[in-house]
Amino acid sequence: MRRRFRRTALDASQPHAHPGASQGGAPRSRARPPVNGTTAALPSTPIAPHEPPPSVRGQRIPGVERIAVLRAGGLGDLVFALPALHALRQAYPHASVTLLCAPAHVALLGGRPGPWDEMVVVPPFPGVRDVPGEVAPQAEVERFFEAMRARRFDLAVQMHGGGRHSNPFVLRLGARVTLGCRTPDAEALDLWMPHVYLHSEALRWQELVALVGAEPRGLAPSLAVTSADRRAALEATGPPRPFEVTLHPGAGSPRRRWRAERFAALGDRLVEAGATVYIVGAEAERELTAEVLSQMRRPAVDLGGRLSLPALLGLFDRVALHVGNDSGPAHLARSVARRTLALFWGPNLLTAGPIGPADRHRAVLAWDLACSECGRRLVESECSHESTLLDEIEVERVAAEAFDLLASPADARVALGPSGTPRALRGW
Repeated sequence: MRRRFRRTALDASQPHAHPGASQGGAPRSRARPPVNGTTAALPSTPIAPHEPPPSVRGQRIPGVERIAVLRAGGLGDLVFALPALHALRQAYPHASVTLLCAPAHVALLGGRPGPWDEMVVVPPFPGVRDVPGEVAPQAEVERFFEAMRARRFDLAVQMHGGGRHSNPFVLRLGARVTLGCRTPDAEALDLWMPHVYLHSEALRWQELVALVGAEPRGLAPSLAVTSADRRAALEATGPPRPFEVTLHPGAGSPRRRWRAERFAALGDRLVEAGATVYIVGAEAERELTAEVLSQMRRPAVDLGGRLSLPALLGLFDRVALHVGNDSGPAHLARSVARRTLALFWGPNLLTAGPIGPADRHRAVLAWDLACSECGRRLVESECSHESTLLDEIEVERVAAEAFDLLASPADARVALGPSGTPRALRGW
C-alpha cells in the first residue's frame, strides 16, 4: 500500500521493464515527425533520468486535429484532471478529443457536455487499468491499439501517472506527438516533465498541458449537471427537502475512513439543526452506510448502493453540504456541490489539494503520522495494517466546520438560527 493510501495506485508504483523496452509497442528508434517546424531524431539510447525536456515547450503544436488523453484511474483521479482537460480544449478548440478511460468514467460522463468528444474504455492493461482477477487477451489488446493507431492522433497526452507503464502504452497509440510525466525509470515521451509524487495532481496536469500551449484556467474542477442527473436523484429521494446534507463514510482504503460512529454523531447534530441527511455509498459500501444509520439517534435516509453515478451527481448539485472522506465522491461533490467538507490524512492533501475557495470547500486534517498498530511513520515507509489514520479528528471539529460553512453567505438557502446552528429558510 502506498503512503498516499489513494483510491488507485499510480502506475509508477508497479513492477516495470527497463526504460528502453517497448513492451510490445513500436520501437523508439523511429524519427520524430515535425514539431513546430523542427524535425529531430530520437536518441538511440534511453534519455537519462530527469534530463531536461526538449526545447519545444510552451507552444501550441501546429496542425492538431485529433487528441487522445489517457486517464483510466479512479473517479477522483478524473476530477483532478478536469481543469487540465478544459485548458487543453481551449488551446485546441477545433480538435477532436478522445478520452481513454475506465468504465466508471463512461457511466459518469456519458451524455454529459465537457472537454471531450468521445470516450473509449481501455482494456485491462497492467499498470494502466488493473482489474482484479481479469486479464485482457492479447488479441483484444492488439485490436485496441490497432484501432487507436488507425485514428492517426496528432497528440497523445498521458495524464495517468509516472509513466512506467502508461508511457509505453501511449507510445503504442502511434500519435505524431506524445506528452506526459516521467519518473526516472520510465520511458521518455516526445515532450515530458518529471513526475514528482508529493505534488498537487490538479497542478501537475495543468503544468503538463502548458508544455503544448494550454494555459491554466483555474484549479477548481467543474462538471456539468444535466436534467437527467436531477431526475435520477429525484427518483431515488423523492421531492427535495428544505435543507439537505449528504454524508459519505466510505473510501477505497480503510486508512482514509473516519469511524462510522462519528459520522452517526455528526449526522445527529445536522438532523437536530433541521437537515435531512442522506448517507451515500457504492454497492460495496451498503454495510457501512447501514452501520452509520443504525448508530444514529435521529432519522436519516440510507442510500447506500441505491444511486447511479448520475443520480449521485444530481443529488450533490442540490444539497447544501457534502461531508465525506478523501474519496471519489468527495472530489465529485467538489465539482458540483455548493459546499463540501472533506476529511483527510494531512499528507494526502499535498496531492489531492488544493481545496477551496474556503467559503465553499474545506478540509479537516488528521496529522497522526504513525500507524497506531506498529508505530511506523507512514510518510517515510509503509506497513500492512489498515487501521484508520483519522482518529484524531473529533466530531466537534467537523461539526464546527460544517456549521460555519453552512452559515456562509455563498449560498442564501441556509441561515443561522438563534442557537447559532443552521435553520432552513422559508420558501426554499
